[in-house]
Amino acid sequence: MVRSLTTGSSPPPPRGWLVQSSGLERIERNNLRGLDVEFPLGVLTTVTAAGYQVVEAARMNAKANRGVGKSDPLDARRIAAAVLPLRVDRQRHLRKDDGSRAALRVLMAARDHMTSERTADINALTALLRVLDLGIDARKPLTGKQISEIAKWRTRTEDISAVIARAEAVRLAKRIVDLDDELAENVKATTALLKQSPARVLLDKPGIGPVTAAVAMTAWSHDGRLHSEAAFASLAGVSPVPASSGNTVRHRLNRGGDRRLNKALHMAVIVRMTHDADTKAYVERRLAEGLTKREIRRILKRYLARQIHRALTAASRADAAQDTITDTPLSI
Repeated sequence: MVRSLTTGSSPPPPRGWLVQSSGLERIERNNLRGLDVEFPLGVLTTVTAAGYQVVEAARMNAKANRGVGKSDPLDARRIAAAVLPLRVDRQRHLRKDDGSRAALRVLMAARDHMTSERTADINALTALLRVLDLGIDARKPLTGKQISEIAKWRTRTEDISAVIARAEAVRLAKRIVDLDDELAENVKATTALLKQSPARVLLDKPGIGPVTAAVAMTAWSHDGRLHSEAAFASLAGVSPVPASSGNTVRHRLNRGGDRRLNKALHMAVIVRMTHDADTKAYVERRLAEGLTKREIRRILKRYLARQIHRALTAASRADAAQDTITDTPLSI
């Protein structure tokens, strides 16, 4: 139960606010300053161990709170006000941070870091080759063959500026090649983990590769976290937003939600629109009806979110049923 507490110079004891056990008695009523644990996972572990169910805070209205200020008591009141209108079955449970889901999250974070570093190195190498003439035409984006060739350059007898520039180009090219190998290993490890999780069913669907499946798995987390596939679509930022006016009835893109998941769904839809025969036929039919490609992509992303949620939920429940049968002792 959420209740409003008035602030004052001498706050009341936290009885009724949190359980008086296992270190929780030191918690102040508006924040967790008195809890001697690692934040945030330690807080979650300690509070759930005390018997409390933890859910994610609902999205708050930032415009309504503009100019009001920020403090721990104000944040607590805003969070409570955002959660109070929700039914219990509409609350979003926290993601699981154990097992294959936690491992996939680490791999995806590592991939993001390596991808950003690779892009920065390619941009730096391209800029260097455009400033100094080192024998590579960099007017167009560098190809993998050109980068491999640069990585194999040897020291030459030339002007000191060209020697330094060539050495830097070789260093950047070698780092790009190494990052390509590390990204390939990352994909192999991701695929191996996916095959041990409910997300294995996604690998057979058109347009969905290991990276998209891993992103979907980390966002979905486990069966029961989201109350419906519509909630998963809202989380992914692909739920339709009404944008009708007068006789025009239409919906626009949703700019909220998990943008990494939204990007993964977007790329999967782009691949399907290019290579999947059924999707290409659907696009042609909808174009003939007068829809734009942007509207068609929005519809396809919403459909894909429904398909992914149902596939993950069905696979998870099938695994749970199989584990139940395996753990049931045989009667003689």
